[in-house]
Formats: sequence, structure tokens, C-alpha cells
Amino acid sequence: QVQLVESGGGLVQAGGSLRLSCAASRRTYDTYAMGWFRQAPGKEREFVAALSRTGGSSYYADSVKDRFTISRDNAKNTVYLHLNSLKPEDTAVYYCAASARFISRIDREYDNWGQGTQVTVSS
Repeated sequence: QVQLVESGGGLVQAGGSLRLSCAASRRTYDTYAMGWFRQAPGKEREFVAALSRTGGSSYYADSVKDRFTISRDNAKNTVYLHLNSLKPEDTAVYYCAASARFISRIDREYDNWGQGTQVTVSS
């Protein structure tokens, strides 16, 4: 098990940027694949981005490709989600997740979840 704590959310204007952080309680490099998901009010949770255990592979949802980037700082046991060119439709609670198995776009493949951080994009 690993505990995850997200931070970095906030209110930003359309076109702006944010960096979300996900701090893990233990080593994640070569141990956990990491993912970001989001859930907007009244909608189901959806996949945003994922990074493999060693960082060699990454997946992105089509809606965020070329705007968001997932990365990790192994020394800090922290995963980041860089959000650029934000749109109002990016407004959601963003969740960090860890999987001891493999990189995936499917939320049920992840065993560990953070509490979420709110991102609000104004038009």
C-alpha cells in the first residue's frame, strides 16, 4: 500500500497553467505505475494520463494530449501533472492513483488513490 496526497489545484483562467503534485509515502519508481484521473460534477471519473513504473511509457486521454504532461521526480517520490492551455471543460477534481501491476487507462486497475485536488478553469 502507498498513501498519496495531491496538491496544486486552484482557480485559473482559460488558457492558463497549473502543476499538480502527487506525493507518495514510499518509493514509486519501478514499483508503481502512476495515473491521473478526474471527475467533473455530475460526470463519471475519467482517465487523464498515466506513467509506467520506470517512466518509459506514458498514456494520455485524447482530450488532454498535447496540453497536459505527466512526469515523476523519483528522488522525491512525487508525480506531477502539468496542465497547460486549460479550458473550462478541464474543471474537475483531479485524483492521483498508483497501480502495483502495470500502466493502464482503467481506474479499477489502480489500488491506491489520493483524496483529490480541485481544478477550476474560468472562461
